[in-house]
Amino acid sequence: MSQNDKQQAQQQRPVSGTVSEQPNEQEWREKLSEDAYRVLREKGTERPFSGALLDESRDGVYVCAGCKQPLFTADTKFDAGCGWPSFYASLPKTVDYQKDFSHGMQRVEILCANCGGHLGHIFPDGPAPTGQRYCVNSVAMEFQPE
Repeated sequence: MSQNDKQQAQQQRPVSGTVSEQPNEQEWREKLSEDAYRVLREKGTERPFSGALLDESRDGVYVCAGCKQPLFTADTKFDAGCGWPSFYASLPKTVDYQKDFSHGMQRVEILCANCGGHLGHIFPDGPAPTGQRYCVNSVAMEFQPE
């Protein structure tokens, strides 16, 4: 299977979070900060170079700010210079992919596979070994140091 075929398959995967186990919208509003709600639940984006986790460099794990599911390890983070925390790989089965045609662009949105929260987007311009760049909003994650 080519890299393009893999990416196409990933783009078709549905969000796997169990809706019945998730908070309702009022509970999400009470649980999350205003900025985190806007990004995770309304598919917003924080301004580039403004996120608290952009320059985080300690060992640890990045988890979903909505449901605390581990998403990325610190050893996969790199400085892409794009203004958002970037990773070249996610932890297995923690991120879902969805085609995104908003804002007149064709991109691949990344979502938490557990709660369906919007994390950011993935681009095919990352470093080895994957060649992928998971571009993630800081407010969509929390950092848990080792």
